[in-house]
Amino acid sequence: MNKSRTILFVSLLMLFVMGVGTAAAEMVAIHGDDINMRSGPGKKYKVIWKLGEGFPLKVLKRSGKWLRVQDFEGTIGWVHKGVTSKSPHMIVKVHKKSKKRINIRSGPGTNKRIIAKAYYGVVFKRLSQKNGWVRVRHAKKLTGWVKRSLLWGF
Repeated sequence: MNKSRTILFVSLLMLFVMGVGTAAAEMVAIHGDDINMRSGPGKKYKVIWKLGEGFPLKVLKRSGKWLRVQDFEGTIGWVHKGVTSKSPHMIVKVHKKSKKRINIRSGPGTNKRIIAKAYYGVVFKRLSQKNGWVRVRHAKKLTGWVKRSLLWGF
């Protein structure tokens, strides 16, 4: 194998490995209301945030029964594994510090009827995905479709 082919092969291999690592990021959702996110892995650490039902988090590290997590705004903290679930949830990530809302539609497409709207930070349970759209359900039982690029989570 010549030098340029070797470099190309190694570059492609690195891109593949990095892509697999990104796709395999572990996600959890908060199970319960008023759950503490702490500054360290234990109850002795300061509470830095209170989280509600379904709030999605990316797992960065594990320490015993504690998970070091990151939220959609980049905040990093620790939550107890026992207050999380694998139930897929997503959160509206656009229009921060704005009164603008995203559309929730009757089907997957901009040509579908708008059935509701949601502000930045609203949490939904993910039901399914199709062609860049996500079928979601809000805690108040509203079900509809949202463009995937407007949401963060799993």
